[in-house]
Amino acid sequence: MPARKNETHSPKKARKKVTKKAVSGKDFSPAEDRKSSGLSKESSNFPIVGIGSSAGGLEALELFFSNLPPNTNMAFVIIQHLSPRHKSIMADILMKYTQMKVLPIQDDKEIKPNCVYLNPPDKNVVILNRRLYLTEPTQSHGVNLPIDCFFRSLSEDQGEKAICIILSGTATDGTLGLKAIKGEGGMAMVQEPDSAKYSGMPISAITTGLVDFILPVEKIPAELIKYVQHPYIERPDRIETAKQQFRSYVQKILVMIRTSTGHDFANYKQTTIRRRIERRMAVHQLDKIERYATYLQKTPAEIDLLFKDLLIGVTNFFRDAEAFEILKTKVIPELIKNKEPEIPLRIWIAGCATGEEAFSIAILLAEVMDKLRKQLNIQIFASDIDNEALDFARMAV
Repeated sequence: MPARKNETHSPKKARKKVTKKAVSGKDFSPAEDRKSSGLSKESSNFPIVGIGSSAGGLEALELFFSNLPPNTNMAFVIIQHLSPRHKSIMADILMKYTQMKVLPIQDDKEIKPNCVYLNPPDKNVVILNRRLYLTEPTQSHGVNLPIDCFFRSLSEDQGEKAICIILSGTATDGTLGLKAIKGEGGMAMVQEPDSAKYSGMPISAITTGLVDFILPVEKIPAELIKYVQHPYIERPDRIETAKQQFRSYVQKILVMIRTSTGHDFANYKQTTIRRRIERRMAVHQLDKIERYATYLQKTPAEIDLLFKDLLIGVTNFFRDAEAFEILKTKVIPELIKNKEPEIPLRIWIAGCATGEEAFSIAILLAEVMDKLRKQLNIQIFASDIDNEALDFARMAV
């Protein structure tokens, strides 16, 4: 589990309720906000932030937007669990806490900066080419997971620039979507469970060990702004990466990882290593790789976090639908038909991550054996170099 980020530049707390008059006055004028916070002018490549919340989320969102300047040049897409039988008044409430436009999501909606978008109660939301689309809810064991759905599409659309925030809520929605965002090199923030009215969603996300910032909700905006201003997000070409010098420090960092974990990434894809290192530099607001190397030497826990970032594998049940369909209809039936009942069928899942693929294949085997009315002794072996992922898989949760 990552250590909590120390806060040294938290914004002054805004009043509990920020009226439009107060926001547009001297204390919150856009020009002064931009000058004091160093926010860049609007661009067509502004960050898009996905926010997932459920029970207790309204209070968290009020605090979040009370502490967020109105002209961050970011867009915010809020996905909540909403009852289709009740009209949501979220837009009316949030407009009291932010000067940004608060808009209901409509199908084929272009995303614009300094706007807040709210999901409707009876549709899921996905993003493609920086436009929002509404889809019919997909039931998983009778439960719709709209936050996971949006976070996954955000990871696919925005890649390493994807940002997600998980606030108060029950159960686990958002956790798988967070994994997808981290798998693409994006960033994840979670409300500190002790400060959440309902801690289920934050705790589930934190258990992955992939969260970058665990903070009281009123301190999230300041860290978010600092993160998006880092060259990794704003202008990657500004990071000082003189080729030879950068390669030299990368090799030193890989030696530190090998010494600490016993795993050698020397032959790993160098572009992936570079981007994952730069993302960790952004989290710690470091713009020179030599400073990050020094930070690693002084902070052993950061070596483990970087190691985990390099290992992140995106996985979920039946992730590659076409491949699993071929397994189910062509491969597994032939294996079972041709296998003698007294000889066990052994299957090995290499790089199993948190186990979803192994369990998916187990489900297919059970279904095919029932269909063929032939029961075999099945042994499934699953391996991975990430011990924390294996520990999670063994719990079968």
